[in-house]
Amino acid sequence: MRAKSALLSNARQRAAPGSGRRVTLRMTAVERRAQVLSKAYDFFSEYGLTAQTRALADACGVSQRLLYSLFPNKAALIQAVYESEIAGVFKAHWFVLLRNRDLPIERRLNNFYVEYYDAVLTRRWLRLFLYASLAEVEIAPTYISALITHLLETVVEEACTELGLRVSRSKALQHEIGWILHGAVSHLAIRRHIYQGEALLDEKKVIALQVRAFLHGLPSVLS
Repeated sequence: MRAKSALLSNARQRAAPGSGRRVTLRMTAVERRAQVLSKAYDFFSEYGLTAQTRALADACGVSQRLLYSLFPNKAALIQAVYESEIAGVFKAHWFVLLRNRDLPIERRLNNFYVEYYDAVLTRRWLRLFLYASLAEVEIAPTYISALITHLLETVVEEACTELGLRVSRSKALQHEIGWILHGAVSHLAIRRHIYQGEALLDEKKVIALQVRAFLHGLPSVLS
């Protein structure tokens, strides 16, 4: 599979007419690496993770030699994309906000999931995440074990504390209960960005419905 050059701009820029020379945009190694990461993210999210490095280098506007000077192999590039574009967009302070008991849990959950939807569950992020899962690359399992399981436990613990419910000692059960809400919000993004379903309601309203349903159903789930 070969990427189209129209996907990404060439790093070279032509001088003004009549100058008689071509100007090359100079970048530091750090800037070049960041640019390649961003363009690789675009490429992987559109075409998946199985493309050859030559097509990937073309899409990134660099030679294979330069690509390998920045990343020793394709696996290292995929790992760097994961760290910067998958896990990197998750904000650590969200855990602080979720545990702020000065605010009611419904408001905390609404605030968090609206931010999470906008910052993380974008079209590019979802496409890359799903492609990685189909390619059996460790992006999805790593992301879930590193961040999401902790998030699910936090959501369930904070909701149970405010509602006066006893938190199950079973981590597996906590995770499944947390997925009731987290999965609903994630699937909302998939319906809008991947299935391209018609948006009859604003995302914030849908998230508010999902949060309220989760909180109202929690007592019966744990009874």
